[in-house]
Parts: sequence; structure tokens; C-alpha cells
Amino acid sequence: MAKKILMVLTSHAELGNTGEKTGFWVEEFAAPYYAFIDAGAEVTLASPEGGQPPIDPTSTMADFQTDATKRYDNDSAAQTLMANTKQLSDVNASDFDAVFYPGGHGPLWDLVDNTTSITLLENFIKQQKPVAAVCHASAVLLNVKDNEGNALVAGKKVTGFTNSEEAAVELTDIVPFLVEDELIKKGGDYQKTDDWGILAVADGLVITGQNPASSELAAKKLLTKLG
Repeated sequence: MAKKILMVLTSHAELGNTGEKTGFWVEEFAAPYYAFIDAGAEVTLASPEGGQPPIDPTSTMADFQTDATKRYDNDSAAQTLMANTKQLSDVNASDFDAVFYPGGHGPLWDLVDNTTSITLLENFIKQQKPVAAVCHASAVLLNVKDNEGNALVAGKKVTGFTNSEEAAVELTDIVPFLVEDELIKKGGDYQKTDDWGILAVADGLVITGQNPASSELAAKKLLTKLG
């Protein structure tokens, strides 16, 4: 039986009050997506509003292209899937083996306090199924509770976009909060490597990646967890 993996993307396109656009980071979708389908998994895409999620325009620039993003650019089937994401309220944890949240700055605005997303993640945990997130999307775990009612990340090794990486992209004063600070505040055992280095950590059912370059490793750790 093919493993069924849900990927949840942001529907948020405004970068704070800068007048600039944000959304999901292409590499953080493409690298895990191809890791999953190349491993024979079935992937379903969802977002809070359904339909086409906004792409962070910066992530389409030449500097940020990888083999996975180039593959996506030439993959009309994947692009059709992306244009028709299911509404988050229409998906159930019981229909999937795992869930993966790609980052980009968008999730900081529409997936952190989103009760539909929080409930979905808590249902995956209740059903003993792994949840994974990379970069800014690690923030989607902040308000999720474990089966005992404690913060899911408390006492767990977790990672996500670092304060120094946020400073490097000059968005520290634009984002609603810093992912590293908030994971620590929730009791997470926050891990990091050098800026833009590769780090993904798995602790129990929770798998997180530090930054875009870590997204494929986070996906592979999720696949390992699924056996």
C-alpha cells in the first residue's frame, strides 16, 4: 500500500505591511514533494483557502533554483495539483499516514493560530502519525498540544528558521515573531546549525527542518519514520 502524505501550504500572500508579496517557498515544497513521490507515496495538497497557494516571488529567483524547483517548473501535473489544493477544512488526519508543512513566510500569518490546522495536527498526533514542518512552517506547531494537553514541542528537539537567518534576509522587524524565539518559549529543545546549513531533527512523531536547504532531509526523515 502506498503511503498517503498530506502537504499543507499557506494561502497568505502579503508580507506584513511592506506592500511586498510572500507565500510558500518553492524549494520547500518541491524537494519534499519529489522525495515523497519518488518513494512511491501518494501526495495530497491542501491550504486554508484551497485553490492556488501564493508562491513567494523571491523563491523563484535564479539564486534559489535547485534540481527540485527546475523539475517542478517543468511538471505540469504537479502544477495542476498545486492550482487545485483542497481546502484545509475538508481534509482529515484519518485519511493520511503523515503530514508535511513547507515554509516560506506565509504560514507565520495564516497557519499558526489557525484552529483547523491545529486540530488537524493534534489529530495526527492522537493517531500516532508523524507531523513534519520545515523553516518558517515549524511555527505551525507552536499552538499544538500533545495528548496530555501540553505544548507538543515542549521537551522535544525541534528546529526552524533561525534568528540569524531572519536577520540575514532583513525581515526581523517585518515578521509577526521569530520562529527560534517562540519554539524556545514553548519549551522546545531548539537545535540549529550554521546559517543556511542543513539540519533536520526527528523527535518522536515531530520532524522539523531548519531552512530551505533542510527540506529534503526533513522529508527523508519523515519517509524513514513511515518505514
